[in-house]
Amino acid sequence: MPGAPRDRDYEAVARRVRAAVSAGSGREARMRAVADAVWEELHELGVSWVGFYVVDESAPESERLVLGPRRDAPACSPIGLHGVCGAGYRTGEIQIVRDTNDLGPNYVACDPRDRSEIVLPLFERRDGERRCWGVLDLDSWDVGAFDERDARGLAAVLAAAGFETAPVE
Repeated sequence: MPGAPRDRDYEAVARRVRAAVSAGSGREARMRAVADAVWEELHELGVSWVGFYVVDESAPESERLVLGPRRDAPACSPIGLHGVCGAGYRTGEIQIVRDTNDLGPNYVACDPRDRSEIVLPLFERRDGERRCWGVLDLDSWDVGAFDERDARGLAAVLAAAGFETAPVE
């Protein structure tokens, strides 16, 4: 089946990221490199959208996550903490949603065609604490498009960019 996780070459994505970033690359440039590499390698394999949401701690909960680098439209911003991205931020755990129709009113539908989603929280050390500063979000128009293999692959891609995410269970 086209777009099945086994067809996705996350090592190729990680190579693109490593080629695009340097030791001095800032967070925004590294996020852009990840979004571009994931899109270029995976958009024909079932990924309909990829992007980052960054935490704005000064914003109300209903607007806490602000859109960062992404590929391609549509996208919502800002979004609250009630959707899948919010769950990744709040729990600090990777979120894999097989069918977004099962989420009911808690689902933030930026594109009504999206049927599955994976979200990986991103962490930094600040004041001696590990804090979530954002999430990587991928959507697909296919039910069941993402699984633990994607979580492991995306974690490796994020590591190639110098980002820390949650452990893959």
